[in-house]
Amino acid sequence: MKLIRNPFKQKIQSVITIGNFDGLHLGHQRLIKALIESAHEFTLPSVLLTFEPHPTEFFSPQSPASRLMRFSEKWNVIKQYGVDYFCCLKFNAQLACLSAENFVKTILVDQFGAKKIIIGDNFRFGAKRLGDVALLQSLGKKYHFDVMALPQALYQEDRISSTRVRNALKIGDFETVQALTQNPFTLSGKVAYGDQIGRQLGYPTANIHLHRKQVPLQGIFVVRVHGLDGRILPGVASIGYRPTFHGKQIVLEVFLFDFNENIYGRSITVEFLSKIRDEIYFDSVPKLIAQIDSDVAIAKRYHATLLR
Repeated sequence: MKLIRNPFKQKIQSVITIGNFDGLHLGHQRLIKALIESAHEFTLPSVLLTFEPHPTEFFSPQSPASRLMRFSEKWNVIKQYGVDYFCCLKFNAQLACLSAENFVKTILVDQFGAKKIIIGDNFRFGAKRLGDVALLQSLGKKYHFDVMALPQALYQEDRISSTRVRNALKIGDFETVQALTQNPFTLSGKVAYGDQIGRQLGYPTANIHLHRKQVPLQGIFVVRVHGLDGRILPGVASIGYRPTFHGKQIVLEVFLFDFNENIYGRSITVEFLSKIRDEIYFDSVPKLIAQIDSDVAIAKRYHATLLR
């Protein structure tokens, strides 16, 4: 899969799908599979077109939607489908003001030579989201490309969306997240040096800076960690601001059971299995330690059930 940051340097013919693809839920997966099938049918390269930053981060920088995936996480999942080109347009004022027809003409037609465009049946595009499927089909006749509008993917009779995944994560409903995405929810990053608070409490943690404006979940969780020499390691994790210590930055901290290795700088993936509780403030360190003891015991019992 080739990354295209600036489409105006590319001139190809292709089959295209468009979207934010945050979380790669079943609706997204259906689009990508249709993209690959149509590209083979047309004997043309497949192009997945997405945007950075996420449009909500551009329009609402103070209160953007929490990201389910960072760019690197999205890239690693999408390349597994066999997409030829991953095009990431910079979402800025110029792109936000581009009319629906100009978006189609200058980018999809002139630069990517679109012969078929695959979208969901609720697709909106162009300035003020004025473009819809009907307009895209009309422009297809004008500029000689086909349009495939896939019906919305449903779960329990409701539309599958990134927002629905975020809502499930917010309440720790990982069963629904799994149903909507067919994958466990994970966060990835490099283990960084922290302030050693966990070690002082008797629970040394692997600290991962999330590099996100918002995160889709907070609290204490049962987890397992991937990425360390092929092992799957059980543990318990905290995502939050560490209110007992008046933290200002959100951080992911993972305590791995029966583990005492130096993994600073290593990239790991944390898989979330179950929520234990919300993050809360404790008025003394001994009370916090007692709660951590309880959290670890709960997590160990959960992991024990997985081995039965």
